[in-house]
Amino acid sequence: MKTILNVIWFVLSGVWLFLGYVIAGVICCVLIVTIPWGIASFRLANYAAWPFGREVINKPKSGCLTMIGNVIWLIVAGWWMALLHVITGVLLCITIVGIPLGVANFKMIGICLVPLGKEIVAKE
Repeated sequence: MKTILNVIWFVLSGVWLFLGYVIAGVICCVLIVTIPWGIASFRLANYAAWPFGREVINKPKSGCLTMIGNVIWLIVAGWWMALLHVITGVLLCITIVGIPLGVANFKMIGICLVPLGKEIVAKE
């Protein structure tokens, strides 16, 4: 079931979210100082392409620098990506078939706002 959901997700919204995160990651990597945010953005791009069957957990050894990094991410790129998730989530919820995908989109807003200190793992 997760494979079917992932394929439908990728066709309807995953490709756009993937491209958004990749563009944000490339911009962050070009600006040398923001490479850690670029790496986080690429990690999120992978998750945005195939989210079903995986979950987000907190890293237990995240320090106070993670919080500062998340604030910077939120100001620079996080709110743009959250807006992209809201728009695609609303568009998906218009159709009956897209409601589960729209709900998944809304669940991804949390990690797109504060990606540092999080880890994406497979559901067991």
